[in-house]
Amino acid sequence: MNTIEQQLWEYIDGTLDETTKKTVEEKIMSDLEIKAQYEDLLKLNSVLGTLDLDEPSMSFTRNVMESVATLPAPVAMKTQVDKKIIYCIGGFFVISLLALFGYVLYHSNISMPKFNFNVNLNYNLDQYITPTVLYSFLFFDLVIGLVFLDLFLRKRINKH
Repeated sequence: MNTIEQQLWEYIDGTLDETTKKTVEEKIMSDLEIKAQYEDLLKLNSVLGTLDLDEPSMSFTRNVMESVATLPAPVAMKTQVDKKIIYCIGGFFVISLLALFGYVLYHSNISMPKFNFNVNLNYNLDQYITPTVLYSFLFFDLVIGLVFLDLFLRKRINKH
């Protein structure tokens, strides 16, 4: 639709402001082609105004609404990413970083100072492992085992 036709429709509908309305009126009076187009649009508007709009029956509306109500609600699609692809990409980056780190270590000149460690590994274990320490350790293991057994049994009861 060109602008003059749009302006003529707005003029017929009465939606133009005063300055545009005067401009369109001057165009209608001065140009015979626009005047003929304006008269055609007036005739078309009067014919369209006399038409009766058919409304669907109430039963049709009710039937359509009932059929819409019986349709299942649309569910959003959930895409699933293959974990193998993620692992491959992650592995590639880890291998790349390790290769880069290895390259840097190979081409670097790192000198480490000599450390003199005199470690005496001769411990008297009988001094540290006493019956009290042994019984405390076994009691602690028993308590942890009972806690894990309780959790395991609670999970089995909740499943059934």
